[in-house]
Amino acid sequence: MIERFTPLAQSLAPSAAVAQVGGALRLFGVGPVGLAQRLRLQAAALYSLGTVVGIGSSWSVAAMASSCTGASGVLYVPASDTADFLGPLPVGELYGIRRTQATTLRALGVQTIGQLAVLPGATVARILGRPGRALRERAQGADHRMVVPGRAAETVSARADFAVDVLDGFEVRSAALRLAAELGARLRSREQAARSVTVVVRMADRTDLSKARTLVAPSAHTDDLRHAVYDILDGFGLQRARLRRLTLVAEAVDGGWAHTQLTLDGAREARLWVEAAIDRLNERYGPGTVGPAAALAG
Repeated sequence: MIERFTPLAQSLAPSAAVAQVGGALRLFGVGPVGLAQRLRLQAAALYSLGTVVGIGSSWSVAAMASSCTGASGVLYVPASDTADFLGPLPVGELYGIRRTQATTLRALGVQTIGQLAVLPGATVARILGRPGRALRERAQGADHRMVVPGRAAETVSARADFAVDVLDGFEVRSAALRLAAELGARLRSREQAARSVTVVVRMADRTDLSKARTLVAPSAHTDDLRHAVYDILDGFGLQRARLRRLTLVAEAVDGGWAHTQLTLDGAREARLWVEAAIDRLNERYGPGTVGPAAALAG
C-alpha cells in the first residue's frame, strides 16, 4: 500500500515499514502530515488496519516519533526540532540501543538522549565500544542507513492465546518455551535459521507491546530462541500487567547462515543431539508429541 505513494519503501518484520517520501510530497502536493493522514485513511478503509506514522529527518528519528504519536496517530518532527524532540527522552528509548548499553550509560549519569548527544565521541567509544559511535550519531538525529526497496525477509511465527488474562509468571514462560520450541522445529524442518526474534504481547486492554532482538548468530536451536525470548520478556518489565496473547516472530534466513562452532559445552552438545531426536519423533508421531517438560506442564 505504501508503494502507491512512493517506490522507496522497505518492509521491516513483523509489522513496520520505512519510506522516503520527498518525491511523493511534490507529486501529491501535500505536506508530510497530510500524506501520513492519507496513508492511515487508506489502511483503515481498505484493510481495516490501524497504523501510526512517525516522520523525521532520518530513519531513527522517524521510528522514535512513531512511538510518540498519541491519539492522532501521526507525529512530524521537522529537522529544526529534532534536538528538542530527542533531548529530553530517556536514553533507553534511543532507537537501536540495547538494554545493557542503556544501563551502563545511566550508571555513569547519562540519563537522557540529549546528554548522550553532547558527550565527546572518544568518551562514548570508551564506554560502549565501536557501537557507541552509531548510537551517539542517532542521539544527534543522524542515521546513515538508506531505505532499500523490497519485501521483508521471510518470517515464521507462533502464537498462544490464554483462556483468561494472566500475569507474567510460570504460565507465560511455559507458553514462551512452547512457542520457541515450535519456532525452532519449523525452522529446522525448512532448513532455515532465525536472524532475529520479535515478541508481541497483547495486554488485557488490547494494546500490543512489541520488542525485537537480533541473535548473536543465526540459529534454529530452541535454547537460543528461548534465551532471546526470555530476555525480551524481562525487558518489558510487565510486573503486575495482565496478558491475553503471546506471539513470537522469527526473521528467517537460509540455514547456511547458521554456523555450528566447536564448543566444550557438553550440555549444549547433548541438547543439540536430543533436539534432533525430538524432531524425528515429532515428524513420525505428530507435532508437539515430544518437547521440553516445562513447555508441556500446566
